[in-house]
Amino acid sequence: MFGMVPFKRNNNSIAKRGDSFSDLIDNFFNDDFFVPMVPFKNNFSVDLKETENEYIVEADLPGVNKDAVNVEYENNYLNISAKREEIIEDKNDNYVRRERSYGEFNRSFYIDNVDADKIDASFKDGVLKITMPKLEKLKENKRRIDIQ
Repeated sequence: MFGMVPFKRNNNSIAKRGDSFSDLIDNFFNDDFFVPMVPFKNNFSVDLKETENEYIVEADLPGVNKDAVNVEYENNYLNISAKREEIIEDKNDNYVRRERSYGEFNRSFYIDNVDADKIDASFKDGVLKITMPKLEKLKENKRRIDIQ
């Protein structure tokens, strides 16, 4: 009974976790010394707010050009996709460093009761803001459920 351990022992458990920390460690020790940090891998942050008359979606897309963003609303799904290509060039004396990163990002949200003809989108300072007016005010069909 004393030999039982509630977790698997592994001397190299940090490198096998698959989270951002292990990726950072792997990049730091296995790659060039100055590895560019990518703020998001396959995703981007989105805030979805509902008011009485509309839905407001704000997506953070740092480093993405307005022309590389695509917004579509089809079958009650709001689809946001973006492509980012970043080139860093650093010239000091005899040293030249060029690094490139490229990524495609997609998010989809199911949002119904939207007037699709009146959806408005704007892009400023890396933030995409989408305003989606509601078709009609829905009655709140909400009731409290007692927990037994």
